[in-house]
Amino acid sequence: QVQLVESGGGLVQPGGSLRLSCTASGSIVSIYAMGWFRQAPGKQRELVAQITSGGSTNYADSVKGRFTISRDNAKNTVSLQMNSLKAEDTDGYYCYANIRGPGGRQDYWGQGTQVTVSS
Repeated sequence: QVQLVESGGGLVQPGGSLRLSCTASGSIVSIYAMGWFRQAPGKQRELVAQITSGGSTNYADSVKGRFTISRDNAKNTVSLQMNSLKAEDTDGYYCYANIRGPGGRQDYWGQGTQVTVSS
């Protein structure tokens, strides 16, 4: 069984910064892509940033230049540094990872962490 546990959400003023982290644990053979999605109530989940096992990254246009994704393969952790936050960044943020376990390869999701940008 594989679990993803997120941390680091909260309330921040516009222009501020937050750092989200997510750690995968359990019966893990290999971790491929890891990343972050965000979703507001009643809206579709959208990709924020993704990073491959080799370190290649992909960002949503709306966060390029402000957010930075990184990973520590030794610790099975992916992080999202969010700078210059805007009110429109307010959302639930969800970590995901494509993981091979004893039973095969599939996507796993964290429980979500709320980010609220407000003065």
